[in-house]
Amino acid sequence: MKIALDAMGGDFAPQAVVEGALLASAEVSSDTEIILIGHQEAIQATLPTDKPLPDNIKIIHAEQQIDMGEHPLKALSNKPQSSISIGYSLLKKKEIDIFCSAGNTGAMLVGAMFSVKLDQVNRPAIMSYVPQLSGKKAVMLDVGANTDCKPETLNQFGELGTVYYRHLFQIEKPRVALINLGEEPSKGNLHAQAAYKLLEANPKINFVGNIEGRDLFADKTDVLVCDGYIGNVIIKMAESYYEILKGMDFFDPFFENFNIESVGGSPILGIDANVMIAHGISNASTIKNLVFMAQQIAEAKIISKLKESLNS
Repeated sequence: MKIALDAMGGDFAPQAVVEGALLASAEVSSDTEIILIGHQEAIQATLPTDKPLPDNIKIIHAEQQIDMGEHPLKALSNKPQSSISIGYSLLKKKEIDIFCSAGNTGAMLVGAMFSVKLDQVNRPAIMSYVPQLSGKKAVMLDVGANTDCKPETLNQFGELGTVYYRHLFQIEKPRVALINLGEEPSKGNLHAQAAYKLLEANPKINFVGNIEGRDLFADKTDVLVCDGYIGNVIIKMAESYYEILKGMDFFDPFFENFNIESVGGSPILGIDANVMIAHGISNASTIKNLVFMAQQIAEAKIISKLKESLNS
């Protein structure tokens, strides 16, 4: 298995990415190779001088990089030798199994749409884990790729989340719920009401109805469906819980799940390849966990299962 990392992506790149790759290299499966894509001199400058590069880490030179504030479409067009452009090129040619970046999220999404899009999917979604008080995990999508979603798109998110959860957690009929401001089918705006009807009638999913914000962590569902505007507000607020409690010297195992370091990153679902996005402030520990999560997703062969479900 080949896991590619955008070595130039993130606020602390390439230092944090290289350090995270080195930490992960000692613990990944014996057949896993970590590929750092980025400017070779910059990467080399961050490597320890007292020990050789591990055999399971390789470097692919990228002359250019896409900065965080750049316009995604213009950057990809003007920088064909950037680490993100090269990563997607390798992914499209199936020379790597998964591509991960803590860099420009917009560029990662546009790159996915142009190089590995699935025709059957209206809009790819970014998925995030939602810890449950029971100790389990739910998944939520979308958390930032699509701020406005038609009912048909929300319905498809239910399918994408179902397939992901089924094959990663071995639950045959994961429960799917629509995040709304009330439990009744008539609640919410017109899009939410229409989405409810589509989800309820969809034979591919186990729809359990609407779920309110107060029940997001109560293990009432496995797949949470919402547009990217709502999802992003929720995960950013959850991240703030951890930071606030940490600042108060309060520790609890449940709230530790909101620490972005322990999560690693979020996969993009609905494309024809494995892609993961990490937070821009990712440190070495975050990158290490990103590699482990990438390995788990690639091994689960989620993409082939998604395509099979969409085509059925």
